[in-house]
Amino acid sequence: MCVEPSEPPSARLTRRGVLAASAALAGTAAALGSAGSAAASAPDRRPRGGDLVVEGGTLLDPATGDVTEDAVVVIRDGVVRAAGARGRTAAPAGVERLDAHGQWVLPGLIDAHIHLNTAAEARDAVRKGATSARSGSTNFYQDIAVRELARRVPGMAPRLRAAGVFVTPDLGDTVLADPQLAALAGLKDGVRSAEALRHVVRVNLVRGADVIKTRVNERAGLPDQDPLAQVYSHAQLSEVVAAARRGGKGVLCHSYSERGCHDAVTAGIRSLEHGVFVGERTLHEMRRRDTYFTPTLTAIAGLAESSDPVLAERGRAYLPVLRQAVLAAHELGVPLAAGTDSSGGTVDPIGREVELMRSAGLTALDALRTATTQAARLLGLDGVAGRPTPGHAGDLVLVPGDPLADLSLLKKPSRVVRSGIPV
Repeated sequence: MCVEPSEPPSARLTRRGVLAASAALAGTAAALGSAGSAAASAPDRRPRGGDLVVEGGTLLDPATGDVTEDAVVVIRDGVVRAAGARGRTAAPAGVERLDAHGQWVLPGLIDAHIHLNTAAEARDAVRKGATSARSGSTNFYQDIAVRELARRVPGMAPRLRAAGVFVTPDLGDTVLADPQLAALAGLKDGVRSAEALRHVVRVNLVRGADVIKTRVNERAGLPDQDPLAQVYSHAQLSEVVAAARRGGKGVLCHSYSERGCHDAVTAGIRSLEHGVFVGERTLHEMRRRDTYFTPTLTAIAGLAESSDPVLAERGRAYLPVLRQAVLAAHELGVPLAAGTDSSGGTVDPIGREVELMRSAGLTALDALRTATTQAARLLGLDGVAGRPTPGHAGDLVLVPGDPLADLSLLKKPSRVVRSGIPV
């Protein structure tokens, strides 16, 4: 059985209802209400950025590695307007001050693979340093609701690139996320035909997804699944990529096996997620195509700590292999992005992923770039996030020491500033 060819679903008929339901599930409607009637009833979606002067800290720009002592960062309307040494940077009078003496000041970090299902998780991600993020998908469009919360009340959620629902063979209860997905519930073989794959992508695009998430392998985090088993062919992945490109979007792909990684990359995905057994030929192809690698070391390390013996053994076996793949990718010039793959109500600090990048063999500065400048480029946030310089977002992370000497400091920031708002 295939989905009958049809026009894309109507945004006018169902978008408002679908996204209202996703907001209710995510708890963002209540969060908007508690944030104040002005924000909740605002007729536009302009960020409500703050005015703030952060002074006295040691400022680090990951793009250049430049360090400025006794620095002043001036944020107006949520955007950095000036940043530099105190004697060279004028701070406006009457603006709230944040004393950063004894602290190092960095740009807000970016989690390029995270599952945010609730407003509480979104707030937790910000508090742990992730001021921007890319969703790894949600079951019922909660990430799109979280993205809207971030636009209205920046201090409550990371600036988010939403993926909508997973393009996967078995949608399960996700068919309830949108009336337009109901037609897929009776498919004997699941979401596998070209028509079905294109349909899920189209629904995601109409609902406002910024990126499309799919998979080539089964999951590593479920003991009864084989992460090396391939669920989509090169031809099927190519259909997903082509449908996403028609909507001007890129694809991130959950991958583990050597063949699966190669099929995903040559099908044209934008970023390879997990990628434990990615081969050398595929890394060369990624370098040629400028395909990103988001290894989610945090998630694989988490498997090794699991109480389930199958998962624990899997994590212990996979983690050293993945570390080698990360270093090989870096040495070949494959762009890397940090992502925790946080899910299930637990938000891992993005700083842990940076620390694990360092343990794979990157320099401290290069590891930091995977969660700042490089991740910003992957998310299309060049000039917006990843640097504490004029014109960039007023997102900052303060830590009580030199992160280049001790990246573990990033796991517990002293303060976080989101769009000029101390969190």
